[in-house]
Amino acid sequence: MGQLSHVQLRRLEEHKYSCASSSLMDPMMQKWWCYLVEQCSMTLAPNLITIAGLLINVITSLLLVYYSPDAKQEVPRWACFLCALGLFIYQSLDAIDGKQARRTGTSSPLGELFDHGCDSLSTVFVSLGVCCSVCLGTHPYWMFFQCMMAVSLFYCAHWQTYVSGTLRFGFVDVTEAQFGVIIIHLISVIFGSGVWSLKGTSVLSPVVPLFFIVAPSILIAWKSPIGLYLKNPTIYLLTFGCVSARVTNRLVVAHMTKSEMAYSDASLLGPGALFLNQYFNCPIPETILLYIVCVYVIYDLVKYCREVCLEICDHLNIMLFTIVPKNQSGVKTPTVEKNGSSSKYSTRSKSKVKNN
Repeated sequence: MGQLSHVQLRRLEEHKYSCASSSLMDPMMQKWWCYLVEQCSMTLAPNLITIAGLLINVITSLLLVYYSPDAKQEVPRWACFLCALGLFIYQSLDAIDGKQARRTGTSSPLGELFDHGCDSLSTVFVSLGVCCSVCLGTHPYWMFFQCMMAVSLFYCAHWQTYVSGTLRFGFVDVTEAQFGVIIIHLISVIFGSGVWSLKGTSVLSPVVPLFFIVAPSILIAWKSPIGLYLKNPTIYLLTFGCVSARVTNRLVVAHMTKSEMAYSDASLLGPGALFLNQYFNCPIPETILLYIVCVYVIYDLVKYCREVCLEICDHLNIMLFTIVPKNQSGVKTPTVEKNGSSSKYSTRSKSKVKNN
């Protein structure tokens, strides 16, 4: 027996492709895609266009993997350029294979399956390519998260299609993500892949948390079926303001400690919850979830600030809201044991008294 049963094959004949898109960039790209498909011969099979795009994408991505198998070494700029070009070609060919099928009257369920099957494989190579382009191997767990998130989002998109019967493309979706990756490759072309990590810290890493604040805040307000922002403007702005304050505090800490600005942050779980709730057609009422998220991000901000202040006080032997009096020797001697500082001051004070 083969992979498909007779029942599955019979139902496959009845399948009708259904798609809905509110993508920002797709309408702008339609002129290019329509022009491109007109240049194709009427004898050119749509599936051949699909596989050609995939092969170009795979080869250019593997080129980066060849030069940086652990995604830690800098890759040649020309290789990043080829990867950006390969992804653009793949995107263009992926967009016109369906147009070519309709143009030649060869549309079939096989074409849809072949297209999405190639897309699933392409997602893996695009993820690996961008990891090599930005030397993300220096942060292996973030690299793991990024690659797994990419394939998971692709799976969830088709999970939604399985449930609703319609493949839906959001305001920011596949085309926008592909152009984002192309821009990343081009930055590596212009400045070299080392620009993402200079002197042990990532120069552009602070952009990532900012993006994950600004983008969801706009998208959630824009796509809300109940007008979440318009109905709750103060709570909405308070929520995202606290997330921004949390991330800004981490940026200040990263600057003062000359350390890496981490991409992930616990406060981003709040916007993530609001975004996923909308993605799955709001199983939780948006207003209720907004209030829950608001409480969470305020708690997370207060908790973070408290812990950072106490840790710094403990390390520097200082008090947060009080001035420690000085003894006759001029050494601060705290009267209250707080933040683990009193014992260190006492030891230092005694040693100076003995020396005197």
